[in-house]
Amino acid sequence: MNGTPWGHSATRRARVRGSLLGGAIGDALGNPVEFLSLSGIRRTYGEQGVREPVADGDGVVGRVTDDTQMTLFTAEGLIRAHSRAMSKGIGGAETAMVRNAYLRWLDTQNHPSPPARGRDDLVRTGWLRQQRFLYARRAPGNACLTGLAAGHTPDPTGPIGLPGPVNTGSKGCGTVMRSAPFGLIGEGAATGFALAARCAQITHGHPTGALAAGALAAIIAHLLEGDSMAGAVLRAMELLARHPGHEETTAVLRAAVDLAAQGAPTAEKVESLGAGWVAEEALAIAVYCALVLPGADDVAESLLLSVNHSGDSDSTGSVCGNLLGAHHGDVQLPPSWLVLTEGRAVIAELADDLCLEFEQAVAWPQERYPVC
Repeated sequence: MNGTPWGHSATRRARVRGSLLGGAIGDALGNPVEFLSLSGIRRTYGEQGVREPVADGDGVVGRVTDDTQMTLFTAEGLIRAHSRAMSKGIGGAETAMVRNAYLRWLDTQNHPSPPARGRDDLVRTGWLRQQRFLYARRAPGNACLTGLAAGHTPDPTGPIGLPGPVNTGSKGCGTVMRSAPFGLIGEGAATGFALAARCAQITHGHPTGALAAGALAAIIAHLLEGDSMAGAVLRAMELLARHPGHEETTAVLRAAVDLAAQGAPTAEKVESLGAGWVAEEALAIAVYCALVLPGADDVAESLLLSVNHSGDSDSTGSVCGNLLGAHHGDVQLPPSWLVLTEGRAVIAELADDLCLEFEQAVAWPQERYPVC
């Protein structure tokens, strides 16, 4: 990370907020129907499926899942890595700092509240881990859980597109659903792509899991710079094509682009791209839903399209929300849905912190983002 300041940009801040909040809205929208088939969704909610946020199995509306949880810890890890680089003059710790942030997330899955910190513990630190709403276990991905237990920190300068040593055969969507923040740091698509791809291999070893995560970060980075949705996707695909093993991700993204050009969206068209349980399919579904309904007034319909299918509805909704928010900003998110979304104040605060850190080096209070 080079620490180049963004300048103060209200538009950028709105897009960063939009991406993190939009992801949370999509996550909460898809959460109650994640394990339902399309026919089951229609039987339960009507022929058009879910048309607004609905209650989960506990009767609560607006709850987020591990998708939003891990996204927030990704952002926190990036803030702390950049703050460390600025204060110590030593970069290159991004993958290690992001892994530490994911270990803080792992605590939220294994403990009912913030566990005590040991005297020399560099992981159990910072303010984000104190947020009680994060201490909820809502069907976290197995590869994310077991991958963190493996203790692997990827080489921050290593090659991209090769198999990783942890969960070598896994390309689950857990890599993609947490990777939007890599594109929100304002350091360009190539940097975001590389960081996301390498950090994906903390938990998932299949090259497609890493490359799909990198592609999402690149799309987000282009949207942050003001590109159109179609332009951002195509430019990210050009970057993707430079890496070995890209073919699987490129093929399904191409299918999404072509499908979006075929006219009116349907749930059946969404399902033709897959179910979203694996990384490239989750990305493709989200991209299709964002492309086929590209207008600022279409955000709600695009989010609804992204969750009404027989698959990983919270992850596809989350990634679609990341894309839409980065494109249109937070002001275009459905306000009545936003107010129902769990943790929205914390999410907005973290988004602002991410902007502040990468606009200008901030002297954070030590208890907020410890330099370690």
